[in-house]
Amino acid sequence: MQSLGAPPIHRRLIVLPAWNEEVAIGGCLDEIMDVLPDWDVVVVSDGSTDHTSLVARAKGVAVIDLPFNLGVGGARRAGFSYAVREGYTEVLQIDADGQHDPAEVHHLVEVMDETQADVVVGARFAGRGEYSVAGPRKWAMKLLSAVLSRVCGTQLTDTTSGLKLCGPRANALYARDYPAEYLGDTVEALVIAARSGLVVRQAGVSMRERAGGVPSHSPVKAAVFLIRAMLALAIALTRPAKMRMQESS
Repeated sequence: MQSLGAPPIHRRLIVLPAWNEEVAIGGCLDEIMDVLPDWDVVVVSDGSTDHTSLVARAKGVAVIDLPFNLGVGGARRAGFSYAVREGYTEVLQIDADGQHDPAEVHHLVEVMDETQADVVVGARFAGRGEYSVAGPRKWAMKLLSAVLSRVCGTQLTDTTSGLKLCGPRANALYARDYPAEYLGDTVEALVIAARSGLVVRQAGVSMRERAGGVPSHSPVKAAVFLIRAMLALAIALTRPAKMRMQESS
């Protein structure tokens, strides 16, 4: 039992959704465990049909095998449920495409400690790094950021970031109500956090180019992103507000 006046005990977990990532998952886990040795890791194999689970287990991390593909939102909800069940206090969302530098996580932890936030977003466009977007995708991100900054009561510059640090109240919320729709894991997740009375803040981070895949910058796909992003935001804002989370005792 924790003694009176002792610093809080932190149990920290990284949730890593993966769908058919047997080629990349090993290197991703090696870097995470090297940079963040005090964090536990759970890989959520999202209906993978390759050897993703075998590679992850060989690295010595916990693995949740979903029987079929639920998408990133469903996979993350499974990760949050695991975190709450196992008593973790902080949960880190991180992607497996190599863009998120694990070394930046320390900055998110500092911001959470300083602001007592429930959710800290790792923001690409907040004064650190040289990551940039252009055209319709940039316009969509600016509009999303403007609206969600008002909803969350704080300045947000990167509302589609997949890098987030969540505290106990956010973990409990997301374990039962993590959005699974398109952009739900980013846009709607922030909306339901704010409407549940949680404190959302951001921390500027530097992100890298993705390790795999070729991102498309065509005008057509950028316009599609713009339309889908606005629809996702509209749907999130028209849903009934959630009951505010009770203050931690």
